[in-house]
Amino acid sequence: MISRREWLVSGAAAMAAAGCKTAGGSQARVRVRVWDERQPAQKKAYPNWLGNQIADHLRNVAGLSVESVCIDDPGQGLQGLESVDVLVWWGHVRHAEIEASTAARIVERIRSGNLSLLALHSAHWSRPFVEAMNAVARDRALAALPEAERARAVVVESDLLPRPWMAPGYKERLSPEVQYRRPPQGPIEVRLLRANCCFPAYRGDGKPSEVRIRLPQHPIAQGVPESFVIDQTEMYDEPFHVPSPDEVVLEEHWASGEWFRSGSVWRLGRGRIFYFRPGHETYPVFFNPNALRIVANATRWLARR
Repeated sequence: MISRREWLVSGAAAMAAAGCKTAGGSQARVRVRVWDERQPAQKKAYPNWLGNQIADHLRNVAGLSVESVCIDDPGQGLQGLESVDVLVWWGHVRHAEIEASTAARIVERIRSGNLSLLALHSAHWSRPFVEAMNAVARDRALAALPEAERARAVVVESDLLPRPWMAPGYKERLSPEVQYRRPPQGPIEVRLLRANCCFPAYRGDGKPSEVRIRLPQHPIAQGVPESFVIDQTEMYDEPFHVPSPDEVVLEEHWASGEWFRSGSVWRLGRGRIFYFRPGHETYPVFFNPNALRIVANATRWLARR
């Protein structure tokens, strides 16, 4: 049996070995873009913007090449994605300014394995994350069909609520949801209720949460204690209206009884998405060393394709 130290060393070596190689055989750096709205409220906790705080930390992580952009940059900071391996996204109040076609382009790069997405906190409603979740739901709905039916299936999509960015109530149907209609003639109809990508309750009072690691052997949890406290954070409460994650690496709990699947992974084609929930732009969550370690671990792991 190997010691914990040997396991950590071998794990770190494996992560380093998983990076891309250049034509000359040297180790290529993982190209990371941190995208941030930079809304003024961030200045309460992040003097140099929230995205820059994360980017500055990631620049100290071996093997990463990091740039920090914002929505007000040329092309909304989303030009040249062919030179990005991992896109770290913080969005909150300007989701609607991102074109649906831009989100679709990001999701296709994820599907092809050329990009991974790390969505932070209120990016649960960002257009790239929402489109990625619905791509996952669509793929799963079609994969459940026999191949002959799948090739001819017609997908009909609808939304849980009448307007985008509306939070569901506790009694709402869970989304996504799929139903199959087989008419006497013609192809099967796949009726897909799209993922709302929200939850029935939130509370911005800054009360602490306890983060509990559910998959301690997962690379995202490497070097993170089995549980730790975030002193100030916003509360989100389950159920989270997203496809069932492929892996739930960590969850959060509050003293008042709420809980959330706060570190979840989905696979889409050859790419991956990781959602990390803790946050709020007015609380210094991304000064917490364990939160920063999770972001760094996730960034490196997402780049391993």
